[in-house]
Amino acid sequence: MRRVFMPTPLLLLSCFGASWVLADSLAAPVNVSIRDLKSSSAVVTWDTPDGEPVIGFAITQQKKDVRMLRFIQEVNTTTRSCALWDLEADTDYIVHVQSISISGASPVSEAVHFKTPTEVETQASKNKDEVTMEEVGPNAQLRAGEFIIIVVVLIMWAGVIALFCRQYDIIKDNEPNNNKDKAKNSSECSTPEHTSGGLLRSKV
Repeated sequence: MRRVFMPTPLLLLSCFGASWVLADSLAAPVNVSIRDLKSSSAVVTWDTPDGEPVIGFAITQQKKDVRMLRFIQEVNTTTRSCALWDLEADTDYIVHVQSISISGASPVSEAVHFKTPTEVETQASKNKDEVTMEEVGPNAQLRAGEFIIIVVVLIMWAGVIALFCRQYDIIKDNEPNNNKDKAKNSSECSTPEHTSGGLLRSKV
């Protein structure tokens, strides 16, 4: 459950005094930081020490050099982030975070200062991200195509080598049979040798 107040300074002090009593045993949030900063929004994140019985949080958002504050309170949650909206572009802000337990609220965290970018800066950053994604897309497709071509060439070479080895084995196996056939044909076609005087002549 989230409650958002935008009280005047006096009402804000009264709100803090009436709503929560500081819990002595509850430590303040740490590592408070700002991310996803845009011209009209941002996200504040933080950590809480281990073992703290935290049931919610409270955030104060203030423009620099302006006494008006925005107070955001949410209970029954374990989230460690909160979106800040309706910010003004090119404006300095200060944010504090408090943890809330059943016994009360923790001391405020260290102040975090940030400045929202202008509309032009936000648009330029967005266009830069889009260009980067467009550049990455064709490069990734090109790498994938090159990889496919390499794989196909390797498969073709493997097939050629396998075919060559098979043909070589067949030729090698046929060589003994060819030699036997040649020897047989040579013995059949050769003229038999006769010793001198071996031929008999008939007497007249």
